[in-house]
Amino acid sequence: MQNLFTANQFFNIFIIALSLHTLTELYLNFRQFIFVKKNSNTVPEFFKEEITLDEHKKAANYSIAKLKLSSVELIWGVVVLLFWTKAGGLEELNKYFSLSSSSPWYLPSLMILSFIGLNIIISLPFSLFKTFSLEEKFGFNKTNLKTFFLDFFKQILLLFLIGFPIASLILWLLQSMGEYSWIYTWLFWVSFMILMQWAYPVILAPLFNKFTPLEDKELKESILNLLKRCGFDGGGVFLMDGSKRSSHGNAYLSGLGSKKRIVFFDTLLKQLTTTEVESVLAHELGHFYHKHIQKFLLRYVAISFVAFFILGQLLNATWFHKGLGVEGTFIWNFLILFSLSLSIFTFWMSPFINLSSRKNEFEADQFAKQKASASDLKTALLKLSKDNASTLTPDPWYATYHYSHPDILTRIKKI
Repeated sequence: MQNLFTANQFFNIFIIALSLHTLTELYLNFRQFIFVKKNSNTVPEFFKEEITLDEHKKAANYSIAKLKLSSVELIWGVVVLLFWTKAGGLEELNKYFSLSSSSPWYLPSLMILSFIGLNIIISLPFSLFKTFSLEEKFGFNKTNLKTFFLDFFKQILLLFLIGFPIASLILWLLQSMGEYSWIYTWLFWVSFMILMQWAYPVILAPLFNKFTPLEDKELKESILNLLKRCGFDGGGVFLMDGSKRSSHGNAYLSGLGSKKRIVFFDTLLKQLTTTEVESVLAHELGHFYHKHIQKFLLRYVAISFVAFFILGQLLNATWFHKGLGVEGTFIWNFLILFSLSLSIFTFWMSPFINLSSRKNEFEADQFAKQKASASDLKTALLKLSKDNASTLTPDPWYATYHYSHPDILTRIKKI
């Protein structure tokens, strides 16, 4: 791919892709805005006995507020992207670190991590606004500035503690392993991602939240019986202090092998009855039963292989670097430019990935019907939708593109 395009040709292609991505996102946001607003004054017939008009309006207003913020973030993201590329921001960062082919081995890694850190700082005002204005306005925020910034500095610290050796090894592999360096880099990256699946629930997550075994005897007995019926063994079921930061309720599964865990937010247990919690747990066990984590990893391995193959072909392509505003073909610049442009050229994959995710949710729901109670699962989903102010009337196109979980009406009808 060395002479596939001129720098100007590639930049034009990049701008077209960026415009398509941005306009698609803005158009879908607009459709969602219009659809939700139009249906905000009437509770859908299917939900009239369970959802009040005030609750429905709150969900609509919450969705609209998030859409407005999302649209502003999207446009700001385009500005930041063009700043780093064609406006010369990345070139200035190179000059700041005085990077060249003879630079000490650690400087390129520091430069990459500084780039990531700067982007986190750039996005900080949006995080602050979302937490202390948007979430606060709708009664969901439970965190304070101390906890917020403690989390922020933990993320920055982890970025350097984990990111520095990762970046250094990737740079070394790409510089030292010859023509097929991208294969070695891909193998390392996949190994690291699998390791993180194992390590996240037991090492990283506890740095931000407290995880404790369930203490409610009735609930614990109900859960143990369900686990026995489902033949589940692993790292156990844990309660997370989600109320420390938000009133949103949730449950999730994580980990691999003996470290796999099912986690309930403490807010969720306050919202649901024992049998409803059991149905939600049965849903999570359905993901284990159908091996959705393993299937996700296999899909990720395949997709990442293609991505790293393309990376290998573009590594020394002058037109790619120069087209995005950087002189020379230094590997540290390439990794940043590749990561910046990848999502611009692959955004069209989102609806297909989310379609697969929604299929997984339907499968887990069917498993929960068999092992627990369909009626309890339906009431649990309704309560969670109500308490999380999820809109009952999403635009079909928006939902197809963005939703990793089925909308509440489709999901309940399927159950």
